[in-house]
Amino acid sequence: MAGGILIVSGAVGIAGWDNFVPVLMVAGLLAHITGWAVMPTHGWRRVVAVIISTPSVLLLLTGPRFIGVLVLPYLGWLLVRDRPLRSYPTLTFVLAGAVVVARLFPDYDGMLPALGIEAAVILGSAWAARAVAGTRGTQRAPGPPA
Repeated sequence: MAGGILIVSGAVGIAGWDNFVPVLMVAGLLAHITGWAVMPTHGWRRVVAVIISTPSVLLLLTGPRFIGVLVLPYLGWLLVRDRPLRSYPTLTFVLAGAVVVARLFPDYDGMLPALGIEAAVILGSAWAARAVAGTRGTQRAPGPPA
């Protein structure tokens, strides 16, 4: 749970950065990376999640038009949580939510509601992925044996 809180709060810290509070960017980056580092999984999964998630969170500084990049941290979440391949179609929910949110909030002043809505979509998608995962005896994403 602490990892998830650090990942999200780090992303929020990065999104709240401006020229007057540069330390917020550094604190956000450190929290985001630390969140992935403390997730209980194989080390390579954490590294991949950091590599794909951190640049996408930085790209959110450009506004809600690019909110679709949140599919990458969600993909990292599926990988770190070791969800089976059959749960990966839940990525489409995140992408569909991003398309709708980007059209509803085209300007940066709508970033807060856009992130709130997309966060709810991501949370629902993660729960759906967990429900789809069901039993542990299913095909997993490629990687070394556990």
